[in-house]
Amino acid sequence: MTLSSSLTTALREALSPRRLRRDVSLAPFTTFKLGGTADWYADVRSADELATVTRAARAHDVPYFLLGTGANVIVGDHGYQGLVIHNRARGLQVDHDTNRIRAESGALVYPDLIERAVSAGLSGLEHYVGIPSTVGGALWQNLHFLSPPPDRERTVFWDEVVHSAELLTEEGDRKTVGPGYFDFGYDYSILHDRDDVVLATTSQLEPGDPTRMREIMDANLQWRAERHPPLDTEPSVGSIFKKIEGVGAGRLIDECGLKGARIGGAMITHRHANIFVNVEDARAADVCALIELARDTVARETGHRLETEIDFVGEFAPPTDAEPTFVPKDPDLVTAADRAKAS
Repeated sequence: MTLSSSLTTALREALSPRRLRRDVSLAPFTTFKLGGTADWYADVRSADELATVTRAARAHDVPYFLLGTGANVIVGDHGYQGLVIHNRARGLQVDHDTNRIRAESGALVYPDLIERAVSAGLSGLEHYVGIPSTVGGALWQNLHFLSPPPDRERTVFWDEVVHSAELLTEEGDRKTVGPGYFDFGYDYSILHDRDDVVLATTSQLEPGDPTRMREIMDANLQWRAERHPPLDTEPSVGSIFKKIEGVGAGRLIDECGLKGARIGGAMITHRHANIFVNVEDARAADVCALIELARDTVARETGHRLETEIDFVGEFAPPTDAEPTFVPKDPDLVTAADRAKAS
């Protein structure tokens, strides 16, 4: 699409020429490493820039999408017809008097925020180590993980550390709100239903023992490594389908014998049946075909309906029209399920 001259001028006044570009491939900015191009791409580096660029897009009725780590999105093969705002606002400030950390919304939960907190001797964020998310994304999804080992007796949610957040509301106001504004739930916040943009958030933490925090981080990283493919060699977006209480989407897919199913360059990993990986130049159409295969097979064989938990961004081609092939499990791969059977 073509931006008006007034919008282009406004964006170029806010950003350097190198940070406002046309026809930019989005695949390198997502953890799945696939998808088409954005008509326009803006690289913002501060909360103020994020507010300015978002306001400009709204004022000119230009479709826009906020991109963080690209960890929970699939970009269509035909790209995004509008403006992609890549949030790389990563400013961090520690207030030792109140045990709070303010982070701009593009800061990475790990390593940016967690490492700063642990180095300052502040506890509460170490549970979320290894999860690819920005601070804004953590608020949007109410990020969660299991509580510390060895008990793992409950789920720890991001809302437990939220003190306040600075927003650009859908009405265009900049304001600071408390945690009650977000109406947090499981994989939910009010941001799912309002076009507010998180500019920054402040976390309320507690003094802690850095040694114990490092132990929790190491244990959680090991837990994830046994269940999640490494993003650098097996790109993915994490879980494809929403949790089904008491059953588990991955367990259903596994019981239907779909681990190792491959269509085009996308495959259901043997590590965890609810995670699909890009094994060889996958297209979004390949992933969509695997999603249809898993959903149809599980519905037919178990009666359960799988619902996706990822965001689909941009224009999509029809799902790949090909029968799946099945890739055998690497004999050297030891999964969490293998360890559970052996114990």
